[in-house]
Amino acid sequence: MKTFAEINERLKAGRAVVLTAEEVVPLVREKGPRAVAEEVDVVTTATFGPMCSSGVFINFGHSDPPIKMSKVWLNDVPAYAGVAAVDAYLGATELSESRGMEYGGANVIEDLVAGKQVKLRAVSHGTDCYPRREIETMVDLSHLNQVYLFNPRNAYQNYPVAVNSSNKMLYTYMGTLLPHLGNANYSSAGELSPLLNDPYYRTIGIGTRIFLSGATGYVAWEGTQHNPSQNRTENGIPVSGAGTLALIGNLKEMNSRYLRAALFDRYGITMYVGVGIPIPMLDEEMARSVGAGNDEIFTTVVDYSVPRRSRPALGQVSYAQLRSGAIELNGRRIPTGSLSSLSRAREIAGTLKTWLSEGRFLLQEPVQTLPLHTRQNPLQDGEDRA
Repeated sequence: MKTFAEINERLKAGRAVVLTAEEVVPLVREKGPRAVAEEVDVVTTATFGPMCSSGVFINFGHSDPPIKMSKVWLNDVPAYAGVAAVDAYLGATELSESRGMEYGGANVIEDLVAGKQVKLRAVSHGTDCYPRREIETMVDLSHLNQVYLFNPRNAYQNYPVAVNSSNKMLYTYMGTLLPHLGNANYSSAGELSPLLNDPYYRTIGIGTRIFLSGATGYVAWEGTQHNPSQNRTENGIPVSGAGTLALIGNLKEMNSRYLRAALFDRYGITMYVGVGIPIPMLDEEMARSVGAGNDEIFTTVVDYSVPRRSRPALGQVSYAQLRSGAIELNGRRIPTGSLSSLSRAREIAGTLKTWLSEGRFLLQEPVQTLPLHTRQNPLQDGEDRA
């Protein structure tokens, strides 16, 4: 048994053994989880993929005379201003009112991180203490006050594979799906993915310090749609979308290499977010969890041609099969494609490994664990309630 404090002391002294999740898999198979738990102190995990549920809170500062912003646009992209006088939340998927899908909230966020100026426009009904009714100016990250990334749902734990059995092309948040099972899209770093390495959330919880888009960030809460009550394999890993994380970090410290806007054809704007999370090797059980390789991690294939809340499940495949370039389904070979970047995830895991090894990044024990038994309630319309 080890503690967070003991591992942090080793990190500070430069004596800690830190490996990436990919590096530890063959080691667990060679030496066994008990030996790895004794020899290794921290395992770094990472992912870099599309995470639509992302955005930023911004404080613009007060103008003279002051204004109580009731509606706000940044480069013609609406932001939600029902927070306070000069605060707003800009969602990554919000679209430009003039350019549509060509430009959205994620593009504004990427532009800010890249040091570019963006046009701020705001209107107000005017009050005695906030008499100004309109303002238009240019802002950049250096002139804004607090600007922090707050993402309600990131780092999905094992999202399903998407296929299309219909006879028409589908344009989805899982990319373009070819008809007649022409392709299979997935979005995960597999054995490198954070929550797949801590399936029961023993070390990842509220307060966990993480790598977030090039900066230090934190787990703020369970993510929206956090749904851990999924079927799991013998190694504890769920076979479909389960846990999620709400993440927070200072946008002013981030790097646009790890925070990128993207357009999904005929669907909309999303944001690629780089997330890296260290897993402390507390005991043999943790070593066993991080030792699960792509051939031991399975996910579910789902048919997106059925436009319903519950889509048909067509089977399960391993990430080793997905990474091979094709899967077998109903007796036919289907080419696979990843929406997330494995190379960028490896880069993030390696960077976090360096930070930890040099003592520049320490572990933070969660102040509260994530729930393990919650379920998601469906939205019922009038007919459902009748």
